[in-house]
Amino acid sequence: MAATAFPRPAAGRRPAAGWSRAQLTVVAALFVVTGVSWWWSGAQMSGMDNGPWTALGSTAWFLAVWTVMMSAMMFPSVAPTVALYARMAGGRMRLAALLFPVGYLVTWLAAGLLAVAVSGVAVALAGGALSWDRAGQPLAAATLLTAAAYQLTPWKNVCLGKCRSPLGALLGSWRGGRFGGFRMGVRNGAWCVGCCWALMASLFALGVMSVTRMAVLAAIIATEKLLPWRRSATYGTSLLLAMLGVVLLIAPTAIPGLALPSDAMRPGQMMGPP
Repeated sequence: MAATAFPRPAAGRRPAAGWSRAQLTVVAALFVVTGVSWWWSGAQMSGMDNGPWTALGSTAWFLAVWTVMMSAMMFPSVAPTVALYARMAGGRMRLAALLFPVGYLVTWLAAGLLAVAVSGVAVALAGGALSWDRAGQPLAAATLLTAAAYQLTPWKNVCLGKCRSPLGALLGSWRGGRFGGFRMGVRNGAWCVGCCWALMASLFALGVMSVTRMAVLAAIIATEKLLPWRRSATYGTSLLLAMLGVVLLIAPTAIPGLALPSDAMRPGQMMGPP
């Protein structure tokens, strides 16, 4: 691989703990956004959990909620990568470091748009066949079992490796300039989507408008990306998803906190603002 040049932080500008000012600024901003996002999500989604396959509402409304959700759920686990980028970019490239999480969110926004498109096409083609008492329940169970299987695939392993070892990924795809951080954030977000898309699909299958399930999933993602026991985390998550899939199929009321869809809620009926 050809050598890739990147700016180095200026000497003498790091605090005693080894963190540069750029790192501290960017990570502090991330956690402020994370805190505000959790607060906003809790306020907006209160009472909106209609269980599996909760309707997504209008495209604009769902994408706004989805973007805030991704900020809340993903920023804590991506913070070390952003901090590493800020250190490599140096203090004079603070704007580029701040644009890194923006690019990261843009990738997840594209994933949310894809979810809206898939939902719209499915409702248009199948309509009432996707109601909970028909295909909805087995489809939700199959989604959880698919997510469990994906946890054990080579694709999951490769994408998770990129998320857990950001130094190699950053060095291998370094983009300089003011907007280099944005482009690298988009690339990092793509690896993250590849790592976590099945987990996000399981969130839809259990009820996307639940702050509690958001928090549990965010903790699982952080465990996979940040803690040392990588294999135990992915295998444990796979087992949990498989068990939930089986229980959802045969005895859904046994799942704690699961809100089963109301008979009055038809497929495609909107939740939230139209």
